[in-house]
Amino acid sequence: MKALASFVTRFYKSIIAFWVLLLIGAVFFAIQLPSQLQGDGFRTDGEHEQVMETLTERFDIPHDTILVVFDGTDDTVIADTLAEVDRQGLADQIVSPLEDDSLRSGDVAYAQLHYIEDQEDITAIVADLRDIIDGEETMALTGGPVINQDINTASQKDLASAEAIGLPIAIVVLLLAFGSVMASFIPLIIGIMTVVISLGILGIVAGSLDLSIFILNIIPMLGLALSIDFALLFINRYKEERLNSSISEAVQTAVRTSGRSIIFSAICVFIGLGAMLVMKVDIFMNIALGGTLVVTLAVLSSLTLLPALLMLIGDRINKWMILRVRPGGSTRWQQFAAFVMKRPVSLIVVALLLLGIAIVPVKDMSLSIPQIDSLPEQYDSRQAYDLLDETFAFGEESTVYLLAERPEGWDNEEARQDIFDLQEQLLEDEAVTDVATIYTATDIPDPALLEQQLAVPEAAAALEPAFEGFIQDELLFVPVTLNYEGSASEAQQWVRDFGEEQFDYTLSIGGQPKFNQEIFDEISSKIVLLLSIILGSTFIILMIAFRSLLIPLKAIIMNIIGLAATFGILVYIFQYGHLGLPETEIALIIPVIVFSLVFGLSMDYEVFLISRIQEEYVKTQNNTASTITGLVSTSKIITSAALIMIVITGAFAFTDVMPVKQIGVGIAIAIAIDATIIRLLLVPSLMKLFGKWNWWLPFRKGPYKAGGLH
Repeated sequence: MKALASFVTRFYKSIIAFWVLLLIGAVFFAIQLPSQLQGDGFRTDGEHEQVMETLTERFDIPHDTILVVFDGTDDTVIADTLAEVDRQGLADQIVSPLEDDSLRSGDVAYAQLHYIEDQEDITAIVADLRDIIDGEETMALTGGPVINQDINTASQKDLASAEAIGLPIAIVVLLLAFGSVMASFIPLIIGIMTVVISLGILGIVAGSLDLSIFILNIIPMLGLALSIDFALLFINRYKEERLNSSISEAVQTAVRTSGRSIIFSAICVFIGLGAMLVMKVDIFMNIALGGTLVVTLAVLSSLTLLPALLMLIGDRINKWMILRVRPGGSTRWQQFAAFVMKRPVSLIVVALLLLGIAIVPVKDMSLSIPQIDSLPEQYDSRQAYDLLDETFAFGEESTVYLLAERPEGWDNEEARQDIFDLQEQLLEDEAVTDVATIYTATDIPDPALLEQQLAVPEAAAALEPAFEGFIQDELLFVPVTLNYEGSASEAQQWVRDFGEEQFDYTLSIGGQPKFNQEIFDEISSKIVLLLSIILGSTFIILMIAFRSLLIPLKAIIMNIIGLAATFGILVYIFQYGHLGLPETEIALIIPVIVFSLVFGLSMDYEVFLISRIQEEYVKTQNNTASTITGLVSTSKIITSAALIMIVITGAFAFTDVMPVKQIGVGIAIAIAIDATIIRLLLVPSLMKLFGKWNWWLPFRKGPYKAGGLH
């Protein structure tokens, strides 16, 4: 760190120039990023993916489908609209409600626009389709590609809204912390540059990666909060050192001291991000990749660009001083610390009681993969889908696609008997409402009659087109309709159980129930490993840092309690439908993302507080006095840093895309609990109660000495 500090103060102008050039280059690619984001990130390389790819290649099952919804539209207008779609070549196949009565009910009807292959220009296709129906109030588009595009648009609006809310409040918090306008704007500059450069780099690599549309919110949320937090810590130390040293010396000291804390904080966040990589679901891998990138840049900008700016600005950092900020711990914090030291047991009981009450709703937590409800209701695609769901009961049933492989093929009597047996086995299942096979498609009731028909050349020729829809060489395709919603746990259990059935041929399963089952199973099977990585790594790092067994153990337990309380509050707000929000399930990604990110973020405050207590304890060997000093000297900066984090992430509570709203609210609540109940009440109270046992480590010889985090 000493060499870095010397390098930064010596070449600060070149460093600033480098970052400015990097920013300019990144802006172009950052602007391009939104158009390159696809899907919600809920994808895994499992059986469902393989089955759907095979069905597209061998059976012409559409890769994507767009629905044109008509509500009270005249048949002539429907015909003209679909004719124009066909004329412009905007669909591989068009299924019209004028030809298929199942696609209309009363005044409501819809057309299916099928795309057999993956369309790289699907965004342009959606735009062209919208041009065709522009001005027609009785028409709207919906379906996967349209919904994903609208979520992307909503995410961009959400990001702008969150920044418009969060950044001004962050300025107020920084003004309260530093007192001057100049000092308050520097962290924002660092944060914005970090986020823009991160988005620019992601824009460069987006062409070779499948990036989720949700990273457009999560990465700026994390990048801004951490960058401003790091800058707050750094500038606070610089201003303290500047009272007794030159600008260059103050900057170098801040790099050497605050730099270590920043790096340690980043390592804790990296652990959480890295742990998400064990879950082979795109959205977690996206967040791990994007999060690692933005945190790395936040560290680099905080240790190079920020000190370089301080060298350039010097004492002008106090320019436009509008508040007088008292250095060190205030009298109020000293009074508060004394209050905590006198009543440790009472405060522990009160704190645990409050957290316990917050934890209670966790028992009702219901997790789901975000569906159409992720999209705000004001979007036409959401309204059109809801209309179809209400009219045609889309959500009441789901389809499972069975793909059976038989090396010798299906063109023989034994194979056709196996098809019939499979059909009958499925129809006997109470969960199955319909099965499509060569028998149902030809209205032939049994294998014997089918064989008789195939023995007649003319009849066999007539049956061939129906056969081709279900049989391609060694592959058999069987769609099965279940009387469960695709997201229902019963549907997931059905595909689990049926997948374990034994047949004389290889059977694979696709469809929404299988997709959901694979996502849920991937997360549930890896959650213990993820927790083990985060908790184990954190324990080892803290044990080494503080040479204590009890401190890391307490930190982990308190973090788990705090996060459990966070999830309880999320259930109360979203699932119970309080604070004016509609009742909605918690997105499946929320517990993983919030736990992984907040566990690392909160350790920053833990280390900052305990390091200061440890420093005093080494000098005085007085546990109570050390705890008071640590609490007084760090409470203001911890509170300010936490407020910044809460403001930046909590601003996403006012956005419309539900998973993003839940992530922002979850992180804000978790940080608020950590910085208040845990860090200001539980930690000092427990430090008081355990006394010298706080610093106990088995097999250590000789008197206690400070750890290496100084």
